[in-house]
Amino acid sequence: MTRMTRDFGDSMQKEAIHLVSTDVNFVLGRFPDYQIGANNIIIEPEENPQVPSLKEIVAKETAQLLEQQKRLSVRDLADKFEKGLSAAAKLSDESKWREVASLDRHVLLKKLRDALDQLRGRVAGRNKDDAEEAISMVEALAVQLTQREGELLHEKSEVKKLATFLKQAIEDAKKVIEEERAIARAEIESARAAVQRVEEALQEQERMSRSAEKQELEELKKEIQEARRIKMLHQPSRVMDMEHEVQALRIQIADKSMHCIQLKKELAIMKKLEENRSNLYELEGSESLGSCLRIVPRIDPAPDISNCSIRWYRTEGSKKELISGATKTVYAPEPFDVGRFLQAEIVLNDERFTVTTTSPIDPAAGLESYVEALARRPETEFNVVVTQMNCRDYSSQSIHVFHVGKMRIKLCKGRSTKAKESYSASMQLCGVRGGGNAAAQSIFWQAKKGLSFIIAFESERERNAAIMLARRFAFDCNVMLAGPDDRAPTGTS
Repeated sequence: MTRMTRDFGDSMQKEAIHLVSTDVNFVLGRFPDYQIGANNIIIEPEENPQVPSLKEIVAKETAQLLEQQKRLSVRDLADKFEKGLSAAAKLSDESKWREVASLDRHVLLKKLRDALDQLRGRVAGRNKDDAEEAISMVEALAVQLTQREGELLHEKSEVKKLATFLKQAIEDAKKVIEEERAIARAEIESARAAVQRVEEALQEQERMSRSAEKQELEELKKEIQEARRIKMLHQPSRVMDMEHEVQALRIQIADKSMHCIQLKKELAIMKKLEENRSNLYELEGSESLGSCLRIVPRIDPAPDISNCSIRWYRTEGSKKELISGATKTVYAPEPFDVGRFLQAEIVLNDERFTVTTTSPIDPAAGLESYVEALARRPETEFNVVVTQMNCRDYSSQSIHVFHVGKMRIKLCKGRSTKAKESYSASMQLCGVRGGGNAAAQSIFWQAKKGLSFIIAFESERERNAAIMLARRFAFDCNVMLAGPDDRAPTGTS
C-alpha cells in the first residue's frame, strides 16, 4: 500500500466513484443482489418466485395428515408417518445447507465491508459519503442476516421436534398394526374353526338324513310289496285271470300235441311192422333226448345178438353218419342227435338187420331255457362221479365237481384238481356210447391226448345241459367240441 503513487490513487478513485455512483442504485433496507458480466456490465438476476417458509410447509403437511387421519387405515397412516419423517429429514438437510450458505454470506459481507473501508480511506467528498452509506447498508444487511439466522435456528428446533413427534407416531402406529394383526389372526382362526364345526355338523346331518331316507324308502317298499300281495290275494285282477286261462290253454295244447305225437309214432310203428314183418328186432324206449334206446327181439325165440356186430348211425334225409364207439345194444341219444333219425345195423350170421326210429329224436322239455340261464354265468358246477379214467375203472366213487366255464373245463375233487384244460381241437366231449344202464347220465370227456374220463351226472337233464353248455362255450372260442370222429353240423349247440 505504501508504494502506491498519487496518480494510481486518483485513477482508482475515479473508477470507484464511477462504478458506485453510476451503476449501483441502493435501496434502503436491501442490499443489491447482482452479477458482473463481461466488460464490467452488471447483470440483474431474474425474479425468483417466492418460496414458502419451512413453517408453512410443515403446517400444510400437518393439516393434510390431520384431515386424512379419519379415512386412512393403520397401515396407510404408518406409510404417511414414514413419508413425513423422510420429509423432516430432508428439511433438516436443507437447514444445514442454509447454515453453510449463511456462513458464506457472513464471510462475503465482512470482505465487502473491509473493501469499503479501504475505499473510504482513499476517496474524499461525495464519494466518501457514498462509501459510508454503503458501509452502513452492509452493516444493516449483516444485522438482517443475523436475524434470519436466528429464525433458521428456531425453525431447525421446530423441525427436530416434529421429527421426534413423527418417530414416536411411527412407533405407535407399528404397535397398533401388530396388535391389529394379532387380533385379525385370532379372528381368522376363530372363523375357520367355526366354519369347520359348521361343515362337520352339516355332513353329520346329511349322513343322518340319508340313512333316515334310505330306511324310510325300504319301509315304504316293504309296505308296497305287502299291499300288492294282499291285493293279489283278495282282489285278483282281470290280467291275472287271463294269464291263468292262457296258462291252462297252453297246458292243454301241450298235452294234445304230445298225444298227437304219440299217436303218430304208434301209427308209424304199426305201418312199419306191416311193411317189414320179416324184421326180427325193434327199438325200445322213448325217442327223445334223455332216454335210452335198446334193441329188443320182436318175436320169441329170436337169436341172441349180444355178441353180434352192431353199429349205430345218424340219418338225415339221404345223409348217413356213423356214431363212432356206439357198438352195443343200448344207446343214449345226445344233443347232436336231436332232429335226426337213429338207425342200428345188426350183422348176424351173414344176415343184416336194420332198425330205425320212427321219428327224429325230440328235444327234452325245458332244456334249452335251462341252458340259456346257465350260459349267463361265467362258470357252472355239476356234482359228478368218475367211473373210468384212461379206459380203466376208477376205484373211488367219491363226489367230484365238474366245472364248465366260458374259457375252460375243470374237474376237481375237494381242493385237488384232476384236470383243467382250455377249449382246443384236441378236446372231445360227447355222451357215453358204450352202453350200460347209466349211459343216459354219463359223458365221455377227453381233456387232452392221453387223458380221458367217463363221468356220471346226477340226472339226464344235467348231463345233456353240460354237453350243450360246453359245446356252446367252445363254439364261442372257435372250437367244435364233439365226440371221436364226429363232425358237428353248422349251428349246433
